[in-house]
Amino acid sequence: MKGQDVAIAEKLNVSRETFERLAIYVALLERWNPRINLVSRNSLKDIWVRHIQDSVQVFRTSKPVDHWVDLGSGGGFPGMVCAIMAIESAPETRFTLVESDQRKSAFLRNVARECGANCTVLARRIEAIDPLGADILSARALADLTTLLSFCDRHLDENGVALLPKGATWKKELLDARKEWNFDADPIKSLTEPQSVILKIKGVARG
Repeated sequence: MKGQDVAIAEKLNVSRETFERLAIYVALLERWNPRINLVSRNSLKDIWVRHIQDSVQVFRTSKPVDHWVDLGSGGGFPGMVCAIMAIESAPETRFTLVESDQRKSAFLRNVARECGANCTVLARRIEAIDPLGADILSARALADLTTLLSFCDRHLDENGVALLPKGATWKKELLDARKEWNFDADPIKSLTEPQSVILKIKGVARG
């Protein structure tokens, strides 16, 4: 690895093999992005922190499970990054990435093939899919918490956990969501954005 790559890998605290898979992913994203706008051009300049490290921290709040579902996967954050991380540390975990945009789904399938990730990509709308029974459900920059909890209610196993990255308005989203839903929420401080958290949510039920 080049010196800059070594510094990035050390910051992420991943193995050489995992870093190389993530680097393949980043290269593919840079190649596809001009055509299908997977991430904003500004964030592409800081992709290793804004997208990769931000997704790696989601993976590290979890434990190995049978089935991980990522909703509205877009360019693959956090779902594809988590699937790549799991190749070494949780190879038994199956990932299902749900992305209704056909072009983005084609990109995700290409990444999974090139990186050897154990994941299936569903190019369908979240509401139209039969319940997925996820042990872990993740979604990033997809919808407000109230809407996300309706997806959790449908696709999360009764003993499952949702891992939902949220920005500076997360406290207001919690208050609004509790008007319609009962749930337990543990906010985990983000390592990449000081005002952001990962909401670890269990026990979702209609209020």
